[in-house]
Amino acid sequence: MIKNLMRGLTPVALILSPLAAPSPALSASVVLLPDALAELDVATEDAAGYTASAFRHWNQGLDPADGCDTRGEVLLEEAVDAPKTGVGCALMDGKWTSYYDGQSVTDPAALRVDHLVSLSEAWESGASGWSAARREKYANDQGAAATLVAVTARSQKDKAGRDPAEWLPSVTAQYCRYAAEWVGTKLRWGLSADKDEVEAVKLLADGPCEDSVVARSQAPR
Repeated sequence: MIKNLMRGLTPVALILSPLAAPSPALSASVVLLPDALAELDVATEDAAGYTASAFRHWNQGLDPADGCDTRGEVLLEEAVDAPKTGVGCALMDGKWTSYYDGQSVTDPAALRVDHLVSLSEAWESGASGWSAARREKYANDQGAAATLVAVTARSQKDKAGRDPAEWLPSVTAQYCRYAAEWVGTKLRWGLSADKDEVEAVKLLADGPCEDSVVARSQAPR
């Protein structure tokens, strides 16, 4: 799948996002994508026992006093034009850009807050062995901007639980950002990656995304 998506693309087509921009002097908090990819543990995934209810979401978010759950807080954070907030965190008159497909959205009901590394992928990659409390922290993680992203319902449905070996954003200019955020999220939470997943990201990391950087962060315990 990834080879088909990459076929015919040139490095020019894969414009780096600000997150993935080359840095002449990398700080301790970032690492180049090829090096970050090498840090992932490679393991066979196991989907046995997965259910979305194993990850409690959405919870009350970072600020229990703001009237918004995690989803509402992410929408507020990612708005291009800040919305007005009504009773019960009703959002009005805002504007968002869905980076998976490049769509501009003004109706928050048309958006989904997606787990960039899906709940099912997290389960298969190590979260099955976590406590319920840790899975809740993952499902509501606002400590790293990449973990939860506001995207169109259509693009979230298209992605579903697939990893980069099977799916990449329809906007090719976002491939590097997506690959870097995927690897960063897995490292943040200590999740493994399967062989096909690593090989798919490696095609990007060894090519047009070799200078992309991955933000380092540690998940809460």
